[in-house]
Amino acid sequence: MLTGKQFKRAFISGANNILNHRKDVDALNVFPVPDGDTGTNMSMTSSAAVRELQVVSDDEDLSIVAAKTAAALLRGARGNSGVILSLVFRGISNGFKGKKEVGGKDLAAALTLGKESAYKAVMKPTEGTILTVVRKAAAAAEALASDDCGAVLDEAYRAAQEALAETPELLPVLKEAGVVDAGGPGFLYILDGIRGYINEGKFIESNDDASPAKSNAEESKSVVAAASGDIKYGYCSEFLITKSKNPESTPLKLKAYLESIGDCVVVVDDDDIVKVHVHSNEPGNVIQAALKIGQLINIKIDNMRYQHANADVGMDAKKDNKEENLSRDTEINRVQPTKDYGFVAVAAGDGMAELFKELGCDVVVSGGQTMNPSTDDILNAVESTPAKHVFVLPNNKNIIMAAEQTVNLADRGVSVVATKTVPQGITAMLNFDESLSSEENHLNMAKAAESVHTAQVTFAARDSVFGGQKIKEGQYLGMEDGKITLVEDDLVNAAYRVTRRLVKKFGGSLITVFYGEDADENSANVLSARLQERFPNVEVNVINGGQPVYYFISSVE
Repeated sequence: MLTGKQFKRAFISGANNILNHRKDVDALNVFPVPDGDTGTNMSMTSSAAVRELQVVSDDEDLSIVAAKTAAALLRGARGNSGVILSLVFRGISNGFKGKKEVGGKDLAAALTLGKESAYKAVMKPTEGTILTVVRKAAAAAEALASDDCGAVLDEAYRAAQEALAETPELLPVLKEAGVVDAGGPGFLYILDGIRGYINEGKFIESNDDASPAKSNAEESKSVVAAASGDIKYGYCSEFLITKSKNPESTPLKLKAYLESIGDCVVVVDDDDIVKVHVHSNEPGNVIQAALKIGQLINIKIDNMRYQHANADVGMDAKKDNKEENLSRDTEINRVQPTKDYGFVAVAAGDGMAELFKELGCDVVVSGGQTMNPSTDDILNAVESTPAKHVFVLPNNKNIIMAAEQTVNLADRGVSVVATKTVPQGITAMLNFDESLSSEENHLNMAKAAESVHTAQVTFAARDSVFGGQKIKEGQYLGMEDGKITLVEDDLVNAAYRVTRRLVKKFGGSLITVFYGEDADENSANVLSARLQERFPNVEVNVINGGQPVYYFISSVE
């Protein structure tokens, strides 16, 4: 039988396994660009759950341990792969609901619920990805019809391996690049760590510097700017409640009470766990009311008046090491809404962040291609924005799913504008109209963003073949709206050609060239002059974006 203690230890072992192999998974990126981050996202997502589990008693029922794991994974989810991983375990947690321990058949059924949870969350599921691996693992586990948990996990792992090997046949782009889907191996590392512990008592230790014991602030930090104002309720209380079997109160009654003594109230009833957030002047009364539902965990009470008096607002120029060059010091101050609308944007590079701030963005979360912020990072940014309704601009396709998880978690209204690039995010903000409703603005901003086309130039991280073209390590890659379309040996020529192609294809009256931290202003000016000469009727602007990974990002609109 699988107990809460076993599940706890097994999951930590699996999380350590993906942490130890995250670079191997990162290297499986289908595109030969240096932004592979699937392993990093999955390991940091699972590490968020490890931190939660380290304080969970070994005596807890399986249902409680699984619920806490799923909740922590959701809050810590990074990138699409991290979100999908969190949804798989959310489904597994639902399968363990109300159970102190389970046998193999219940475990197999829970795996199926995990598969269903992940598939439901993806608008257009693509076979040949981590979804395929999870689906076939769950199907094999159920087909075995064994009550032996070890046997079920072995069968799930075997089927997952076979499914992973088949992914290149399901997705031609994988076959051409000579790799398997990156999310699949990530899931396998976790599953292997789990089954190794359950079957053999083999516990995998972390042998990586990126220890899961690191705090959120150490591993992923955000740049935030929060406006201060008159604070009516001085204390921000946030915590989770594990429901007792016979509660004296209900989440609905708790919410009604909290609204009577404070504001910015959020009470999210998530099966066996309730998430609570409130601004009040009576944190003791908040705690007493919550205890009527169950035990409290992850209690956090901030004195917002003190924070505002001592907050260092603005950007800290300090950067972490090259591998995590998007991280910055975090100062999150949850504030009361003082205006109707606010904005949160995700951006990498000083120039990009400053531009969003100049456009009126309240909070800029540092992140992008190589370091996706977590759901919790974005949620904290939303709740530090002094607005009743916040528009979130992910500016990267791999951050959209994590951002969307905040809609039901935040203590205020949230609209996620599904921007895939920084230029799209900038255009979205420029099309905001304060006189319109949030729904109208969401529609208009999304429509405007779709009209922007983006060219990017980076380098090939490895030898590869893409689109029938051989690519050598170190060559410059030109990308049109995220797709590699040309290979060049000259940097400026690569940027010129890929931008020219977009203008010829879609037209436009404005080209904006953002040069990155590894490019220089002189090269940007040479590129600008060539584009201006080729398109004399198009306005060309040059901005120091300071972004990593991409030498040049050009928007055409």
